[in-house]
Amino acid sequence: MTGFMITVQPPIPGPHLVTSITRISKMMRPHRTVPATQRKTINTRFGDYQIWFRPIYTTKVAEPSSGLVDDGKETLEQIKADLYQAVKDINKGIFGVSSAKKSEIESLVKQLESQNPTPCPTSNLDKVGGCWKLVYSTITILGSKRTKLGLRDFITLGDFFQTIDVAKSKAVNVIEFNVKGLNLLKGQLTIEASFKIASKSRVDISYDHSRITPDQLMYMFRNNYDLLLGIFNPEGWLELSYVDGTMRIGRDDKGNVFILEKS
Repeated sequence: MTGFMITVQPPIPGPHLVTSITRISKMMRPHRTVPATQRKTINTRFGDYQIWFRPIYTTKVAEPSSGLVDDGKETLEQIKADLYQAVKDINKGIFGVSSAKKSEIESLVKQLESQNPTPCPTSNLDKVGGCWKLVYSTITILGSKRTKLGLRDFITLGDFFQTIDVAKSKAVNVIEFNVKGLNLLKGQLTIEASFKIASKSRVDISYDHSRITPDQLMYMFRNNYDLLLGIFNPEGWLELSYVDGTMRIGRDDKGNVFILEKS
C-alpha cells in the first residue's frame, strides 16, 4: 500500500486571527460583507485536527431595468409638450416665424416622426378620421400677399379646422376669418376635397370645390379669391408622418409641414 501524508495547518492563534480579520475587513470594498471565520474538526488516523476557514459568498447585483417601454412613452409625451410650447403664441406660423423658431419646431417634429406609433396610417384610418385643429403650418402669407388679402389690420385669421370622413374619402377644410369694423363680422373659407390611398403612409388629394360665407366676406375677397385659394388649396399628396390619438403631423408635396391636434 502506498503511504501518504496529510499536511494540516495548525490553528491560527486568536489574537493573530483577530488582527488578520481586521486587516482584511479594511481592504474589502464597502459593498461586500465579510463572513465570520469558522472552525471545523477533521478526523484522521493520526488524530483529530481543527482548521479555521472563512466561507466565501457571492452576491448577484440586480441589473438596472432599461425601462424602454415606459421611458419611451414618457419621452414621446415630453417631446409633444415641448412642441406645443414651441408653437405657442405664433398664430399657427401663418405670418412667418424666425429661422431659429422654425428650426426648433422642425427638430421636434423629426423626433416625433422617428417614434411614430402608427407607421401605416392608411391602414388605420380610424385614427385619422374626425375633426382636427391646425396648431402650426409652414404655409405663410407674407408681404404683398398679406396686404392684398387685407390681413394686416382689417381682417384677422381665426382657427383652421379639418374634418375627415373616412367612409366617404372626403376632407373638409375650414379657415375662419374675423372682420373688424363690421360689428366683428365672422366668416369662413370652406374647401372640400377627396382623397385616395397612395401608399401605407400617403394619400393623394383632389380639390372638389370651395366657397366663402357669408356673402359680405366673399365680396371683400372677390378680387383676390384665386390668391386666397392658391394658398390653402390642399390638392397634391400628403404624407402622414406621425399619427396618434391626439396629434397628427403631415408633409405635402410642396414641402409644407402641418401639425394638428384632435378637436
